[in-house]
Amino acid sequence: MSSAKSQLGFDQNQRKIIIGEQQDSELGPLCHLPGTWKNTGNLEGHGWNMIALPFAAGDLDYRLLMNQYDEELTFSLVDKGVPNRGIPEDQSVATLDYTQIINQIAAQDYPHSGLEGKPGLAIHHEPGLWLHMRDQLTDDLDIARLSSIPHGDAVIALGKSAHSQSGFEIPALNGLPIGVSGDIDTNPYLAPYKHFRDQPFEGLFDPTQANALLQKAIAPLLSAGKVKNTTKLEVRTTAATGSVNNIPFVTRQANAAEVHSTFWIYELTETDQHGNPKLWLQYSQNVILDFFNRKDRPGELIRWPHISINTLEKVDT
Repeated sequence: MSSAKSQLGFDQNQRKIIIGEQQDSELGPLCHLPGTWKNTGNLEGHGWNMIALPFAAGDLDYRLLMNQYDEELTFSLVDKGVPNRGIPEDQSVATLDYTQIINQIAAQDYPHSGLEGKPGLAIHHEPGLWLHMRDQLTDDLDIARLSSIPHGDAVIALGKSAHSQSGFEIPALNGLPIGVSGDIDTNPYLAPYKHFRDQPFEGLFDPTQANALLQKAIAPLLSAGKVKNTTKLEVRTTAATGSVNNIPFVTRQANAAEVHSTFWIYELTETDQHGNPKLWLQYSQNVILDFFNRKDRPGELIRWPHISINTLEKVDT
């Protein structure tokens, strides 16, 4: 963020808002987010998505869709002191709104459906809010993400922030469905996953190692000591009062049941033209979709991971 000046403004209740570097302590772990993040320069095409969708194709009743994409993710300040009234004390919440816009670069599905869409297609638009609960915490949960998805989903995910100078390990993530018996090499029902494991999408993305490209993107900076500080924002809908609510069609056909997302924000040793540290952002998001009956547990549904990952750079402060 620019260190040159700070600007003063007032919200509708005439509470003073300071925009600029002085907001850091009040935004807490969200302090680096305001501004615009993009896939730019060497990070173009670093967005990857996989999703299983109901589809009748011969012996299979689903198709596995893969997307490569570019993204623009913009955050702006709403308020640094939203008061939640209570007894004996109020709670103060710092709030950012965000808009996520994703455009497709390439797509492929297996079995082939002809429905994957062309390059340049707008495939996602998501408005929402990030919250930093500054006090009166429950179970040490200090952050929340509220999301609205055009498919007809409303999400509230809660979690904890963390900060490290040595960085955080990006965990491995396997996108195979939960509740399908057998090995990927021997179970014909898993043929779409085997196809993309053996022939990674665009030669790079393997659904059985979904976070590998995140690890690969940040590894050179970490090994060269070019990451000064890292902030982790991890939220999930299974924490406390988190939830996912869907319109009836989505619930019937492929119910979005859980969301788990992790953001890693990297403050680099390299500086921009204003002398401020350059910033990178990575995320890994796993949405669990429930559809089709499990054969080993009657009454339960197969759980299908819908995974999105990206590595972006902050281009506007």
